[in-house]
Amino acid sequence: MTVCQPWPCCALLGEGKWWPQVSTLPGLAADTASTALAIMAPDGRFLWCNPAGHRLGVGLAELPLGQIGPDGPAVDHPVRGADGATRWLRVRCHGMEHEGQPLRLYELRDVSAERQERDRGRNYRWRLAHLEQLAKVGTWEWNVLTGEVVWSDVLLQMFGLAADAHLDYDSYRQMLYPDDVAVIEGTLEEALRDGGSFSYTHRMYLADGVTLRVFECYGEVFPDAAGAPARVLGTAHDITAMRRVQDELTKLAERDPLTDLPNRRALLSRLDDLIAELRERSAALLLIDIDNFKDINDVHGHAVGDDVLRVLARRLLHELPDGTVLGRLGGDEFAVVLPGAYAEDALAVAEGLCDASVRTPVPLAGTGLRVTLSIGAASLEPGDTRDAVLAHADLALYEAKNAGRNRARLYLPEQYRHAVQRVNVVTRVRKALDENRMRLDAQPIIDLSTGEVVSRELLIRLRDGGEPSLSPAEFLPTVERDDLIGELDRWVVSTATEALAHPKAMTAGMCFDVNISARSLESPGFGDWVVRTLRAAGIDASRLGLEITETAAITNVAAVRHLASTLRDAGCRLSLDDFGAGFGSFAYLKHLPFSTVKIAGDFVRQADHGGADPVLIDAVVRAAHGLGMRTVAESVERAALVPALRMLGVDAGQGYHLGRPAPLDELLGRTFDSRQGGGAAGTVVGHPEP
Repeated sequence: MTVCQPWPCCALLGEGKWWPQVSTLPGLAADTASTALAIMAPDGRFLWCNPAGHRLGVGLAELPLGQIGPDGPAVDHPVRGADGATRWLRVRCHGMEHEGQPLRLYELRDVSAERQERDRGRNYRWRLAHLEQLAKVGTWEWNVLTGEVVWSDVLLQMFGLAADAHLDYDSYRQMLYPDDVAVIEGTLEEALRDGGSFSYTHRMYLADGVTLRVFECYGEVFPDAAGAPARVLGTAHDITAMRRVQDELTKLAERDPLTDLPNRRALLSRLDDLIAELRERSAALLLIDIDNFKDINDVHGHAVGDDVLRVLARRLLHELPDGTVLGRLGGDEFAVVLPGAYAEDALAVAEGLCDASVRTPVPLAGTGLRVTLSIGAASLEPGDTRDAVLAHADLALYEAKNAGRNRARLYLPEQYRHAVQRVNVVTRVRKALDENRMRLDAQPIIDLSTGEVVSRELLIRLRDGGEPSLSPAEFLPTVERDDLIGELDRWVVSTATEALAHPKAMTAGMCFDVNISARSLESPGFGDWVVRTLRAAGIDASRLGLEITETAAITNVAAVRHLASTLRDAGCRLSLDDFGAGFGSFAYLKHLPFSTVKIAGDFVRQADHGGADPVLIDAVVRAAHGLGMRTVAESVERAALVPALRMLGVDAGQGYHLGRPAPLDELLGRTFDSRQGGGAAGTVVGHPEP
């Protein structure tokens, strides 16, 4: 473009003659010395420009000045200078006359720097708004001196308001959940007093006044030069969905999925609380067991058994006095915590529950199923521990069973002899463990398609030479109530690891599977300890699998997730054992990250005879395979079961027909004592000795 040059008419009109008139036009820039001015005739000819116009460096004739009317809004135009760079000129037109002739005076100002600054601000705000949208986080700024609060557009939209809505603090306060106002204001007062950063979580209703959301807020106080708080910057993150998931996980961790009652963990926590309050008030515990529940499952099926548990849970809740806590310990065992109850009160409540159960049969296919209960009651005495109270109630329950069932019994001191018997069992197992008289048998797990051994389950045995001999079914339930079970679990894992390192096992690529108790499942450091033990022995983690029973898994979902994360990341296999024992947990299979599902023997034993069992096995197989899990059928005791299970898609099997348990030391040709190597570990077995 060419640079504006003076025209001949400029000399005729004379700059001095025009300047006073030009400088007095309304709305003209005050600094006319640095503002380009140009006059255009009606025919489009330029008549005059000031020195600043000459210095503009842009050909005025090439600008669309004729399109800009007099006294209208200023218009910004991009122009390309002689250096090739784009500049922006802000043009305003003023109407004027000379000797009766209408003229136009154009005021041109270079606003390139101003637009660049504005664009930078606009881009910053644009980026900030989009980052807030991506992160689902809004921001706010509070001027402490004026009390003004500035909310970001995204945050206003998160509140259900328009992006340009006006929201003062009083209006915001009205939207807050009433119970949370004091927490917010108290936190802000403390932050203003002490300075620094702060955080709080609160609930608030959106602009519709109905929708309740949860926000997590972080902020920081910025002082002025004198150190007094001047500004507060903060963020707000909508965590409603996250809180909903957390609440659901908490429910899974503390509620029994079948009956929706508090699970073992939650119930025992409440019992601990009562023990701590014994100085202030009395308390009692009831242990409730359904009589002959195994027969209900065997005759009517597990689905009916689950229905019985659900109906009974509702009935017990209806019959119990206010303030009590009913929970499911596992299987067919319930417990009731009775705050403020003495021994005679507890026995009266227990007898009332027995009577109510007999009076009202459980509805079943148009008929009624008579269900009776055996209940043990024990009062909490100062100095009692949780385990002692459970043992007392369990002893009373044992007495109720021995007395013929369908009755309640109160713990009495003479029942101590039974407790002594149990203590003797624990003592005997502990001594056998210390003296290396515990043994492991290995039972093969067979691939049903190839007939190859894919792994071996290690089953614990007590071979101390003592009388009477005790099978796992006789000593494990007692040991599981004692802390010894954790030590026993670690012994088994250490022994299995030592066996995996044996040259014969290494050459054959043997794999072992071991069971772990609910106590070890809940131990925070157990998974890390297993991984360290394998690494110290140089064992590929995939050669060791851990089995968790269905009952333990569904009552400890959070613990299973933590353990699974540790073990699966290291490469260990994780199996869900005895799946289907309750079958109420089927819907929770997707929440439990196992690599293998072991189908309970109750489904497998008659799988070749038709009926419901093959249908249920097929459902488990389809669900497991859909989730990327393998399946193993337990209790494969007959040859006819193998083709039937293979047709149903079961991957592997385990049972006396496929292979009986054999001593691990005979399998590898040596005796294993993990304690000699400085280790200690363990697991518990799935199947008792025949």
